[in-house]
Amino acid sequence: QVQLVESGGGLVQAGGSLRLSCAASGRTFSTYNMGWFRQAPGKEREFVAAIRRSDITYNGGTTYYADSVKGRFTISRDNAKNTMYLQMNSLKPGDTAVYYCAYRRSWGDYAVGAGYDYWGQGAQVTVSS
Repeated sequence: QVQLVESGGGLVQAGGSLRLSCAASGRTFSTYNMGWFRQAPGKEREFVAAIRRSDITYNGGTTYYADSVKGRFTISRDNAKNTMYLQMNSLKPGDTAVYYCAYRRSWGDYAVGAGYDYWGQGAQVTVSS
């Protein structure tokens, strides 16, 4: 079982920045495929970004983004700290949501939440206009 804990959420004005962190349990974090999703009130959960395991030669550490955040958000990982990050810049009120990090054993359609095996408890991000 993989335990995930998000931190770094909060309230920020439009145009501001926040960095979310996701700390994972286990000793082989470099083998974890990870993703970020978000869910706004009254809306379905949506994909934000994903990063492949970094211990493989082909496409190791490759990142993927939803069109709505491309160019503004950056996903990254620090394997030595068992932590994944989501740097969010140029935030908009539409980015307001609970943000969840997630882990998946096998790589597949990274934008589909059902493919992820474990989820964090979520971190609230609120962007005021």
